[in-house]
Amino acid sequence: MSRSVRTRPEGSGQALSEAYDTALLDLDGVVYAGGDAIAHAVESLAAAREGGMHLAYVTNNALRTPDVVAGHLTELGIPTEAGDVITSAQAVARLISEQVPQGSRVLLIGGEGLRVALRERGLVPVESADDDPVAVVQGYGGPELPWGRFAEACYAVARGVPWYASNTDLTIPSGRGIAPGNGAAVEVVRIATGAEPQVAGKPLPPMHRETILRTGARRPLVVGDRLDTDIEGAFHGEVDSLLVLTGVTDGARLLAAPPRHRPTYVDADLRGMLTGQPEVVGAGDGFRCGGWTAVAGATALELDGDGDALDGLRALCAAAWTAAGDGVCELDGGKALARLGL
Repeated sequence: MSRSVRTRPEGSGQALSEAYDTALLDLDGVVYAGGDAIAHAVESLAAAREGGMHLAYVTNNALRTPDVVAGHLTELGIPTEAGDVITSAQAVARLISEQVPQGSRVLLIGGEGLRVALRERGLVPVESADDDPVAVVQGYGGPELPWGRFAEACYAVARGVPWYASNTDLTIPSGRGIAPGNGAAVEVVRIATGAEPQVAGKPLPPMHRETILRTGARRPLVVGDRLDTDIEGAFHGEVDSLLVLTGVTDGARLLAAPPRHRPTYVDADLRGMLTGQPEVVGAGDGFRCGGWTAVAGATALELDGDGDALDGLRALCAAAWTAAGDGVCELDGGKALARLGL
């Protein structure tokens, strides 16, 4: 993928599952929501796998072990081995292991997924700042993580012990709504100490490096629902991406995306992996995709035509991103998106 500014979604004459050797799939909002499989996910992933595409699941959630995640996916009807699950816990454990001697003690603020990842890299998890740790690592520990764990992190960090975080997602989806994520817990320690952690998870390079090392992907496609983690991670890794609209990103956020948040492809759900992608072409002062033409007007994005709503969205992306250049489009897209039902 070129690092030049992307001004429109790309087309593909091949099904994406044929054009790329490995799919690096986010989980929440892409494969499942609230623990249940998203519509069309199970069948789409099965078809991609049967066609020869390697499927790997990449998550910033450091709480669950790869074995547990693989078991959950298998129960949903998506047969998965633990080796096909890559977590931010694994990425941060590797990052620490490259900077401290093997066998070092690491103060663990998190759950079982992070504990297992540290041991995999030959590190020794400890529970107290008084256990002489050479590093502090913080990962999502679930809603029951005691407040005293943050105090232990603060004691160690204030003494100058290097601090690491699996990821800094401020929120995490739950069956009851949006809950505080690891990023919110990291803020507690940051406010108390004034320190800054080294962070491994999406969208930062350590997480992408972990996925490539573990999958051996030569031509990967990142598949996600979040612009600020999945798509930005692909941007930093200089690989292509598919945004699916089954999670947190809506049309308005997509049209306002800065360059690092602009996906290569856009589709409704994981069925988009099994098809080619329509081309967006210039049309006079605007852009055409399918039966729709989009133009950047003086104050708003304008849309004319009919057909598949996703084609209209792709045309609008081209108009918005071209008008914005390397910035953020401030034109009103509400009326155009309403016409598409998005």
